[in-house]
Amino acid sequence: MAAKTGVRVYLDRVPLKYAGLSYWEIWISESQERMLLAVPPESVNELLSLFNAEGTEATIIGEFTNDKKLQLFYKDNLVCDLEMDFLHSGLPQLELQAAWKPPENKQPNFEIPNLKEIMLKILGSWNVCSKEWVVRQYDHEVQGGSVLKPFVGRNNDGPSDAAIVRPILNSDMGVIISNGIHPQYSDIDPYWMAASAIDEALRQIIAVGGNLEQVALLDNFCWGDTSHPQKLGALVRTCQACYDIASVYGTPFISGKDSLNNEFEFEGRRISIPDTLLISAIAVMQDTNKALSLDLKTSGSLIYVIGTTFSELGGSEYYKSLGFTGNHVPKVNPKKAKENMRNLSYATERGLVNACHDLSDGGLAVAVAEMAFSGDLGVTIRLKEIPLGEPIDRDDFILFSESNSRFLVEVTSENRQEFEIVMGEVIFAHIGEVNQSEKLEIYGLNKEKILCVDIQELKEAWQKPLDW
Repeated sequence: MAAKTGVRVYLDRVPLKYAGLSYWEIWISESQERMLLAVPPESVNELLSLFNAEGTEATIIGEFTNDKKLQLFYKDNLVCDLEMDFLHSGLPQLELQAAWKPPENKQPNFEIPNLKEIMLKILGSWNVCSKEWVVRQYDHEVQGGSVLKPFVGRNNDGPSDAAIVRPILNSDMGVIISNGIHPQYSDIDPYWMAASAIDEALRQIIAVGGNLEQVALLDNFCWGDTSHPQKLGALVRTCQACYDIASVYGTPFISGKDSLNNEFEFEGRRISIPDTLLISAIAVMQDTNKALSLDLKTSGSLIYVIGTTFSELGGSEYYKSLGFTGNHVPKVNPKKAKENMRNLSYATERGLVNACHDLSDGGLAVAVAEMAFSGDLGVTIRLKEIPLGEPIDRDDFILFSESNSRFLVEVTSENRQEFEIVMGEVIFAHIGEVNQSEKLEIYGLNKEKILCVDIQELKEAWQKPLDW
């Protein structure tokens, strides 16, 4: 923080958890849950009063200077005196080798399995299944400011795309918080793993009624030993994706965290965690009264898909359920994706959308199932109507593709014309209808019924693994 100015720090003023620490231990300690603030002198008293009112410890430990020096004092003794230029540019820089080679996974070749059995299996997989047992153990109702809770729908047990809270309880403004994570893609290409995580976090902002005008991102890297060229190469590709994708979306990274060297020895083998990037997004919502949830609302309304479907099943839940990995990981076209999100946010702002859900793990199959059983309503879907980015002649690939930048949207018949006008040049299609049957019916490319399952059976499969 003081690289361009200089700073004077009084180490004996730093609050200690344990007595007896020496000045050098105080200086290099990595204790958690601390923040350093630069505060104008005229604002110090007001800020300290605010912290005190909130029961938060805050201590003045020094001041910035104009001598471009780092000076540390301990009990009136000068214990460090270094030039900032030496600290920031005079020390040798670590040089490591980075390399990345794409994996050579065997491309799956198999007959279409029983779609009902596979769908139930995916809904019960650890990445997809309900996490209610975990979530309910934590307080998400602090001061009653939550607008959109972790679970939504008729029985308040369907998965919400994001959370919306009102920090100021007498205001309609709110904050949307979402996450995106796809470590399963990193085994194929960490660049698209990162791009997919960003796209997912932003999709969920849009899905609950937000827009991209006031959105910021946070990154959380969890990695193995970056002294290995392949691990470092994967990290470089991930960072490049963060820059490339966020630059197009116009969503700055305002904070982040990294945890490297997550490796250990086991029975003589070196085990590393998957290369993982968690992206969190935070957005300002001007009017929380316009918040959207994913549960279907009205029998007779129409189902639209926004975005283009590709044969992108590498690292997908579908391939995983069959024991495959694949090679064609979902990619992101941020320019087109931004148009999808922008136009959809126009539609939600005008109140033209009843329900919205992004397509992610498990693709269309999981998304439509979650919307149906959350709303206790049936739905009919026609795969023949889904816009494709390339020729796909398999129902299962369309059903379980995890292509990015896609949404499922419920629109009433009364709003159909205006909705389609607002969506403009964006690729979208009317692919189904909501009904009272309480069944999910899917018709394939040949227009024949390929799947019919009771929504309660889908819900049971989704809730069973962590049933509380």
